[in-house]
Amino acid sequence: MKFNTKALLGAAAIALIAGSASAGDLACLITKNNTNPFFVKMKEGAEAAATAAGMDFQAYAGEKDGDAAPQITAIENCVAAGAKGILITPSNDSVGPALKDARAAGILVIALDTPLADAEAQDMTFATDNFEAGLRIGKWAAAKMGDTSGAKIAMLDINKDNISVDVARDTGFLKGFGVEVPDLTVMGSETDPRIVGHESSDANPEGGLRAMETLLAKDPDINVVYTINEPAAEGAYQALKNAGKEKQAIIVSVDGGCPGIASVKSGVIGATSQQYPLLMASKGVEAIAAFAKDGTKPAASEGLSFFNTGVNLITDQPVDGVESLDSTKGTELCWG
Repeated sequence: MKFNTKALLGAAAIALIAGSASAGDLACLITKNNTNPFFVKMKEGAEAAATAAGMDFQAYAGEKDGDAAPQITAIENCVAAGAKGILITPSNDSVGPALKDARAAGILVIALDTPLADAEAQDMTFATDNFEAGLRIGKWAAAKMGDTSGAKIAMLDINKDNISVDVARDTGFLKGFGVEVPDLTVMGSETDPRIVGHESSDANPEGGLRAMETLLAKDPDINVVYTINEPAAEGAYQALKNAGKEKQAIIVSVDGGCPGIASVKSGVIGATSQQYPLLMASKGVEAIAAFAKDGTKPAASEGLSFFNTGVNLITDQPVDGVESLDSTKGTELCWG
């Protein structure tokens, strides 16, 4: 398979391009960045599925979470290249108009992991049930703690944009922990005094460190830490360790990458909800191939508005009433 160097990107976008758009039907993958192992595994799954289906493949990535401009440029390039389908982990809802234009041009649009608020911006979402992922770590943390009346909870989100995946995991965790959440569509609607605060981590270790330092300055006795993903959890743990407080707090997260499962095994992370990005991407490409063949569009899982690719709680400290797998099994299923 030869590399196609004709696709043009804006200076801020990063493109990883394989295949030749002129050789057959084209599938595009656009992720938030190309460094997070979650998105690296997505590209691997999508590229393998495209090869198996005899499709050409182009993969693009933004520079960081929340940066929509490179993704919009990538969408426009995929439309210009005549793509049959676009798979995207949207940085935020501002990519919606460009995706609606792509759909109007006859392109199948599948959101991966992060659905857009505008239902018209995507044909289907292939994703983890992110609310369920949050709910499981919340239930585990509450059961692990026992008496939750003395909980002091740090919430490390992606940012303040109320991105759907951010909201679902955040509110799912709080509901699982037993916190009343008046509005499940936004973060921070709760008034429970046990919540020390919400801080942006940018879903990376540096942001996790910074966010945790900010919350520890607000309350040095934090004993429960929710993190949007395992890279943020890594930073949160480092901040706790720097303050000599690494043993006082339960840390929970979502992702299930191999580094994260190793952190569960070592005790850095108490429990994480494992999702399956390779499956999201490979099933997405299969859907594009079916659409290219006869116009068939993917259907949602029964009882849901999206195609559910599954989630498992991974912990070596199981609790009654919360189904889980241990880190040995989690390692068999992990990615990155």
